Amino acid sequence: MAEDDAALAGFVRQGLQNEHYTVDIAEDGEQARAMGSEHEYDVVILDLSLPKLDGVSVLRHLRLKRPSLPVLVLTQRQKVEDRVQCLDTGADDYLAKPFSFSELSARIRALVRRSHLPSEAVLEVDDLRLDRVEHRAERAGKRIDLTSKEFALLEYLMRNAGRQVSRAMIIEHVWNLTFDTTTNVVDVYINYGLRVTYVSLGSAGAQQ
Repeated sequence: MAEDDAALAGFVRQGLQNEHYTVDIAEDGEQARAMGSEHEYDVVILDLSLPKLDGVSVLRHLRLKRPSLPVLVLTQRQKVEDRVQCLDTGADDYLAKPFSFSELSARIRALVRRSHLPSEAVLEVDDLRLDRVEHRAERAGKRIDLTSKEFALLEYLMRNAGRQVSRAMIIEHVWNLTFDTTTNVVDVYINYGLRVTYVSLGSAGAQQ
């Protein structure tokens, strides 16, 4: 999410995290451009009135670098000309502020459904199945109830099945925190998850 209003960004992030999304915040246009170019995101929520680099310029850049990346413009600008400009520049959706969070969430779900191939929307490792759109996890056809963080952790490990990932990588992606060598939060979550689901993810796991 590219948004310079910290209170609004925090509100949206909390709401989306409650729906099992992992959310990164860019506070200005230059940061948004860099993050959108360097990282794999399912959706970008983009404000137009950003410091350092305006949202339309960010949108143009993302369309060149990531042509298939869904972009939802969330802005106070309500003129038809602004909508037309953004849609013609490559935005996939446009929502004006003030907005309903439930509508924003529904639009994000629609963008995720349209943008992912079935093999990407649903992750499978052995008999473990994770539906990223419906936020549903199953093992051998039996549903597994997960918290938001447990779901995000399992998704990250499944997307990296067969690769080694570090604790620092997991904490940065799942918890949006800088790695602290004294924390054992990753170990706690993984050990609990293994006891509950008995999942084997090959060589994917937390390495020192």
